[in-house]
Parts: sequence; C-alpha cells; structure tokens
Amino acid sequence: QVQLVESGGGLVQAGGSLRLSCAPSGRTVSSYTMGWFRQAPGKEREFVAAMHWIGGRTSYADSVKERFTISRDNAKNTVYLQMNSLKPEDTAVYHCAAHPRRWSLTGQPMDAKPMDAMSTYDYWGQGTQVTVSS
Repeated sequence: QVQLVESGGGLVQAGGSLRLSCAPSGRTVSSYTMGWFRQAPGKEREFVAAMHWIGGRTSYADSVKERFTISRDNAKNTVYLQMNSLKPEDTAVYHCAAHPRRWSLTGQPMDAKPMDAMSTYDYWGQGTQVTVSS
C-alpha cells in the first residue's frame, strides 16, 4: 500500500509560480510511474504530467507544456510539479498518483498502460488546492 501526500498548493496571482510536492509513504516508489492530475470545479479530472521513475521519461498535457515541469528527488523519494506562468484556468485541486510499473532487465516497461490515463494509476492522494487569481 502506498500513501500519497501532496503539498505546496495555495493562492497565487496570474503569472506566478508554485511548486507542488508528492511524498509517497509506505513503500519506495523507485520503479513507479508518478503522475499529476487536476480537477477544476464542475469539470472532470484531467491529466497534467507524468514521469517514469526509472529512466525519467516524462509526458505533459498540451495545456501545460513549456510552463510545468515534473521532476523527482531519489534521495527524498519525492515527486515535484514546478508550475510557472500560472493562469486562472490552472485553478484546480491537484492530485498525485502512482502506478507500480514492472520493468525488464533492459529497462523497458513491462506493461503498456499509458502515462496520461487515470485508469493506469493505482494510488491517489487527497489533493492540494491551487488557486490562480487574475
């Protein structure tokens, strides 16, 4: 079982920056795929960014490319989402998610579950609110 705890949300003006953190507990996630999703009021949850812990491959939603960066700190077992040039439409609850992906000895993922699909992920955090004022 993996517990995910997000932090770093808050209120920021348009054009500002925030850095979200996701600290998995209960198990190391060094072989996982980690994702960030967000849900705005009245809207469905949507993909934001994801990263394979092994190899560091990343994926981003078009709406956040060039503005958001997902990264990891192996020593702290923590995933980050750096959000720059924030817009009012980025306002949402941001959720961290984890998928325990299996890997071959050559470093290839052994399942083809897409990084940007909610159904891929097995564990979810409660979320942290990000509000961007205009």
